[in-house]
Amino acid sequence: MQKAMKLLNYQPNSVARSLRNQKTNTIGLIVPILPSDTSNFFFMNVAQGIQNKLKDHGYHFLLSTNTTESVHVEKEQIRMFNSKQIDGLIIASIAEDLTFLSELTTNYPIVFVDRRAKGFSADSVVADGYGGSYGAVKTLIAKGHRRIGLITGGLGISTSEERYKGYCEALEDHGILYDHNLVKIARSSFESGYESAKQLSKEQKITALFVTNNVLTMGTVCYLQEQKIAIPDELAVIGFDDYDWTQITAPPLSVIRQPSYEIGEKAAEILLHRIDHPDKKYEEYRLNTHLILRGSC
Repeated sequence: MQKAMKLLNYQPNSVARSLRNQKTNTIGLIVPILPSDTSNFFFMNVAQGIQNKLKDHGYHFLLSTNTTESVHVEKEQIRMFNSKQIDGLIIASIAEDLTFLSELTTNYPIVFVDRRAKGFSADSVVADGYGGSYGAVKTLIAKGHRRIGLITGGLGISTSEERYKGYCEALEDHGILYDHNLVKIARSSFESGYESAKQLSKEQKITALFVTNNVLTMGTVCYLQEQKIAIPDELAVIGFDDYDWTQITAPPLSVIRQPSYEIGEKAAEILLHRIDHPDKKYEEYRLNTHLILRGSC
């Protein structure tokens, strides 16, 4: 048989083979990407890690981006994947409550990336946002700062909540009372970062500022540079996520680096294992973040 196949230059038909095995070797990926949001870089790095790991195991993935951050759109994307008969789903959901997944998804495993699921049991792969934030604020305190402002995105998802908790507990553990006037909960946009930095620097006499995502950090730095506020002499700054632009500011920006590519690799690895071992206990996989100290603090 093998000799005959070789003589005939036979190539296995992957579609027919998948029908026999009831597998398509296809994974769905849903991530929130807004046209103006530089967190797109984060999720594209995650997607690259997923793609490379899947390719090593003969799988490919279908990417669907939620450009409106709408739960309705997310549900439609899942229905579309169901029609494609995917073998598994990797998702960074924008929904606060994911109980709807129990009725919407078919019999395939799900892995959450970047944020934990509420109301649905599944594996998740996240960066240690709590530890990263705690370490950043601890570093500012060690440098003598007591009035440390915080600019954070909305607290509906676990990512933002963890970073906020890290800020609060670092203050508490070092004997600094929490002051809600020093905290701005903002929409994750350049404009919101700009306006929040403006309000905090003018109204609260802060000496340091911790910003919990990249797009808010960009707006913050833009305002400070426009106003010629000396960093770090007048105001120390630590941001979240390490992209090229953070190294060419004046001074270069201290940031918390997330292992975005590694999150993607790990998510794909966990999903592939889950496909073969569906009864394994669900776990959360937490990857370390790293504080990169430059000239801004």
